[in-house]
Amino acid sequence: MHDREATDTGRISTIRRRVDYSETDQQGVVYHARYLVWLDVARTEHLRLTGMSYREMEESGFQLMVSELTIRYRKSARYDDPIRVRVWVRAVDSRRVTFGYAVEHDETDVLFATASTDLFVLDAAQRLTRFPAHVAERLVATPDPVRL
Repeated sequence: MHDREATDTGRISTIRRRVDYSETDQQGVVYHARYLVWLDVARTEHLRLTGMSYREMEESGFQLMVSELTIRYRKSARYDDPIRVRVWVRAVDSRRVTFGYAVEHDETDVLFATASTDLFVLDAAQRLTRFPAHVAERLVATPDPVRL
């Protein structure tokens, strides 16, 4: 299982990895902030799989800024667990996109956490702007595959 191995099944993308020792506390439980890193990696890979990357977006003068994050921890992921993070677009409008996430054990399907992030699109001067048409057309909303 490779870090950042990403797959796309229609409109839901998945990254897979194994929990590293450095991501856990003394009890072998994943430190809560590590989930945020995994969400960011999953979202970045999802965009890449839809045909655009953050780098390409920034080079064309646009950036995404996280404006809201909600995470619900359900079970503890532990050292050496194989995990997958699924990500999809929940909603999109002219200036904002909402992503949904499910962090799961990759072999037993145990749900460790669910999350949602809202991101606004900014222009090169850091002003709120609209999604360019070529970006908006790739951001297709998908029904939640799990209850967030």
